[in-house]
Amino acid sequence: MIALLFRDMRLAVRAGGGFGLGLAFFLIVTVLIPFGVGPQSEILGRIAPGVLWVAALLACLLSLDRIFALDYEDGSLDLLATAPLPLEGVVAMKALAHWLTTGLPLTLVAPGLGLLLNMPEDAYFWLVVTLLLGTPALSYIGTFGAALTVGLKRGGLLLSLLVLPLYMPTLIFGAEALRRGADGMANTTPLFMLAGITLFTIALLPFVAAAAVRINLR
Repeated sequence: MIALLFRDMRLAVRAGGGFGLGLAFFLIVTVLIPFGVGPQSEILGRIAPGVLWVAALLACLLSLDRIFALDYEDGSLDLLATAPLPLEGVVAMKALAHWLTTGLPLTLVAPGLGLLLNMPEDAYFWLVVTLLLGTPALSYIGTFGAALTVGLKRGGLLLSLLVLPLYMPTLIFGAEALRRGADGMANTTPLFMLAGITLFTIALLPFVAAAAVRINLR
């Protein structure tokens, strides 16, 4: 399992798996927002939590179609499906590799980009906390969507249409927890909801995604 995790991380970095693409998109969106909204620091500070969360969500979305695509094209996915390793574990490792190469880097660079949006000082801690809690759910939900569309030609648009509605609860609670934290309000409820969504996706979606992969490989 560990060898598979490191293999997928190397593929993500070396084979155009989305490592640099997600970070570049996150940076571009954050830099362009002040040009579109205007230089008013008050407005930028107010919209910063939502902007950063939406940008992180879309950046994660960019590399989802590559989770299974490379393995499907070279036949490795068929070997993994028939290997002694449980396919559910394979799917979980692929989702974890996607988070380590996409969600975690976005979380680490987000505070620096928050400076461009004049985010309140109290919000930086909650920005990191909410992204650490929420981005794993984005990766696991995205892996489920990638499993549904594996083998489809030009399935990227269909994948986006399938995954975006499932991303909405994570986006809502993540942005709300960050906004409340930035305003000095109690944010325990949205944080617990965000953590619950992440735990639910980690526990359930590898089994559902593995079943989808088996169906698509028949």
